[in-house]
Amino acid sequence: MGSVKEYFSNLGSGFATLVKGMAVTGKEFVTPKITEEYPDNRDNLPVADRFRAILKLKYDDQGRHKCIVCGTCERVCPNHTITLQGKTVETWDGKKKKKLDKYIYDLGSCTFCQLCVVNCPTDALEFSNDFEQAVFTRSKLVKQLNYLPEQEEPKPTPEQIARFEAEKAAKLEAARKAAEARKTAEAKPAEEDYGFEIDEKGRAALEKVAGDPEKKAKLLAVLKAKAEKASGAK
Repeated sequence: MGSVKEYFSNLGSGFATLVKGMAVTGKEFVTPKITEEYPDNRDNLPVADRFRAILKLKYDDQGRHKCIVCGTCERVCPNHTITLQGKTVETWDGKKKKKLDKYIYDLGSCTFCQLCVVNCPTDALEFSNDFEQAVFTRSKLVKQLNYLPEQEEPKPTPEQIARFEAEKAAKLEAARKAAEARKTAEAKPAEEDYGFEIDEKGRAALEKVAGDPEKKAKLLAVLKAKAEKASGAK
């Protein structure tokens, strides 16, 4: 009796599973069909905005990018996909500035983790969603992202030049005054003549009370009496 009951129980369970599977299959008969006609529809092919295809430097309308060659993207890349080459240029005000020479990116070893984009301090990088990146040789996967010529440094305005010259003159004047103060401090002051002989110990004591006229006068009286007593003894 038990085996018959178990048989019909398994039969019912199998039938329920069959119905559930047929329900999923039946939905596909009424689901709208989407046929990709690639590559015929490559001009209007729907690609998700979050799809990461290749790293790019952001260029503005004037052909400028915001990369400052800080090397953050190169350091955080887990596969050493990025190689930066910079060069040092001199600006109009005589300062040194580092500029981007070559931004080398190896698409073949990129894991699309986006650590470079997230950690860039100037928001100079982004991933495009152009998925057509297939090539015949691996060498073509190595790309130089700064494909536009580097823009020249903007020329200073008359106001900037005037402010620079004023700051330069102020620094020179401050340096001159500091040098004079240092020279004065290093120069040994001439010993003051009090009309009687004072030894080195007495001179040192006078220097200590130089800011207090009353104490200085008392000390001079003591030193004078000492000097007269010493001359009388002779």
